[in-house]
Amino acid sequence: MGFRDYFKKDMYDIQNTNQVKEIQIEKLRKRMVYFYQKSSMVKAILDSKKIDPVSISLEQFREAVPVRLQRESSSPSSPGSKGALVDTMSELCGVSSQSFILLCSTSGTSGEPSPYFFTEEDMVATAQGFSRALWMISHSSEEQIRDLRVVQGFALSMVGAGIPAVETFIRLGIPVVPVGAEGGVERILYFSEKLGGNFLFSTPSLAEHLIDRDMDLVKKIGFKHVMCGAEPGAGIPEVRKKIEEGFGCPLWDAMGLIWGLMWISCDLPEYAGMHHLTDDMNLIELVDPETQEHVPFEDGAIGQLVITMLAGSMPPTRMSPGDIVQVFTKPCRCGAPGWRMKIIGRADDMLKIKGVVVYPAAIDGVITNFVPRVTGEFRIILDQPPPRVEPPLKLKVEYGKEMRQEELPALAKEIEELMHNRLKVRPAIEWLPPMTLERSTYKTRFIEKAYKKADND
Repeated sequence: MGFRDYFKKDMYDIQNTNQVKEIQIEKLRKRMVYFYQKSSMVKAILDSKKIDPVSISLEQFREAVPVRLQRESSSPSSPGSKGALVDTMSELCGVSSQSFILLCSTSGTSGEPSPYFFTEEDMVATAQGFSRALWMISHSSEEQIRDLRVVQGFALSMVGAGIPAVETFIRLGIPVVPVGAEGGVERILYFSEKLGGNFLFSTPSLAEHLIDRDMDLVKKIGFKHVMCGAEPGAGIPEVRKKIEEGFGCPLWDAMGLIWGLMWISCDLPEYAGMHHLTDDMNLIELVDPETQEHVPFEDGAIGQLVITMLAGSMPPTRMSPGDIVQVFTKPCRCGAPGWRMKIIGRADDMLKIKGVVVYPAAIDGVITNFVPRVTGEFRIILDQPPPRVEPPLKLKVEYGKEMRQEELPALAKEIEELMHNRLKVRPAIEWLPPMTLERSTYKTRFIEKAYKKADND
């Protein structure tokens, strides 16, 4: 197995073209015909709408199939029903249970974990999608790709960036150092240095944590690439600048991986969003996050991301990971193919302060702008369930180690003014000493739910 077994340059080159749009509708119809024959549920839905799967249009597909959040896409079986979930997924996907070679799940950070299982077909699609990201960041150089040695810094577990990612790198012929986020920053730095790791694959929070722990060692290791995902930090200019300067190499903002999904940012000095490189394997839509109505997919459009798999074993469901995004359909100045996307926030992280919508990622961008006078760590304190927030917006912010107490009021005023100018809200800041807030090598949780603590008292 190796890179050339999975990379399809002809498909890479036609991303975001009318040609690939024709491939999308052709694949969608084939999958609808397949699942019409395999699934009584799909058959009942299409028959009730009098839709012929052979000639189904995108408008008919949207009408027949409702949007589901990713965590709702599969319901766990009852505790006493051993193996029933595998049987349910087998029936849903129209394959035998023995066809699943990797049984994984989401992390469950937004609720109960949702299962996602891989057949060989799913693993092939995953490797195909990731091969295109490697082709793009290496500037079409197989020599550069062969030189990579990946340090696995995500949770080495059932989540997509864990074991499935390790298997994907191995299939592509790329050596992996599987330390995992569980190993902690000391072991990640140790094995990166000792085993010659030159490609960090992690959350932006972990990348920042490594810089804060030992920037000199990070630079000595000589990373050539940092690829981050699972959080919007790599797309925030201030965070991106900190990581690129700390590592001395490009930072790539990424999303997707499983089932062939692949978004990856380019290396323009100014962040231009993530290029979608797998139109032939996924159908992407936007909907209004409140009404779930279709939002036209055009340059500058904003909406909730909706994904339909066109490759692998999953049925053609309209699944949403809950991300609110802005898309750009015009060609990028970098010359790479694919329309682009910027993450604005998550639907379940949305805050409304006097009618103004704010996402934690935007607040992160403001706070990081004041490093090193602040450490960059902060928490949003909510006294009641979101999205409504009674002003002012309460923040806990760590001040930098060189700051004196008498300087903090003036600094708070600066942060307040910048946040008001950018986000149209004013915060009330509670200052904390450096290293007070818990650091995470997983996804950083910016929101502290004080109302839950009050309910438990």
